[in-house]
Amino acid sequence: MTDPLHTELLELAKEAARRSGELLRDGRPADLAVAATKSSPIDVVTEMDIAAEKLITGLISEHRPDDGFLGEEGASVEGSSGIRWIIDPLDGTVNYLYGLPTWAVSIAAEQDGETVVGVVGIPMRDETFHAVRGRGAWRTGAREGERALSCRPTAPLDQALVSTGFNYVTEVRARQADVAQRLIPLVRDIRRSGSAAVDLCDVAAGRLDGYYERGLHPWDLAAGDLIAREAGALTGGRPGERPARDLTVAATPGVFGPLQRLLEDVGAWHD
Repeated sequence: MTDPLHTELLELAKEAARRSGELLRDGRPADLAVAATKSSPIDVVTEMDIAAEKLITGLISEHRPDDGFLGEEGASVEGSSGIRWIIDPLDGTVNYLYGLPTWAVSIAAEQDGETVVGVVGIPMRDETFHAVRGRGAWRTGAREGERALSCRPTAPLDQALVSTGFNYVTEVRARQADVAQRLIPLVRDIRRSGSAAVDLCDVAAGRLDGYYERGLHPWDLAAGDLIAREAGALTGGRPGERPARDLTVAATPGVFGPLQRLLEDVGAWHD
């Protein structure tokens, strides 16, 4: 049975992603500069991150003033409705700063602590990915319209195309590079897009066999994790755990277990 509340949340998230994506795509100044840094001098915030988050939280609050928020750029409201929005207004900020196209708007809605709606807009691809818990995952594109998503058929690990990301803290990056070096001979190849939300959606769309990363925050993965799962992928962290800052893994069902065990063996969760 379709839940009217979840449908309402989905439509609101899609509208917020559309508007903020247009703001980011069309309003990017030629002289875009760094407004602040986060975990390190190379982990940046731009003025557009902040503007996009304000647009998203403002729009949602107009329609649902009692909801809570958790946003990368500082939005933090407890709320009283049982619904909390988890927002990354610009996932892939460094890509955006340099004019690279791989960046996204990620918006998820939690109900009583469980993610029920996820939307990821990728404006430079003219794509929006969305999912509602229990109702599958979908991609809307300017050329193809709306299509249901399904992850790739299972491949052996040595034929799997796997994506990852790197932390902005130098010591952590060095460790992650060591892990990637150990994985490369054991898989088809490794990619690095610079956006966790995009990577998770690409697993859902069958463009990747797997993805892993250490150091993600809730706003990095909430929407994309739901979209990947609703497309038939498996997601988790370390064996027996949910995706977390220690480790996030998403992959086709046949790749997930071997990839997760391999990451555990090489200590991908360890700094």
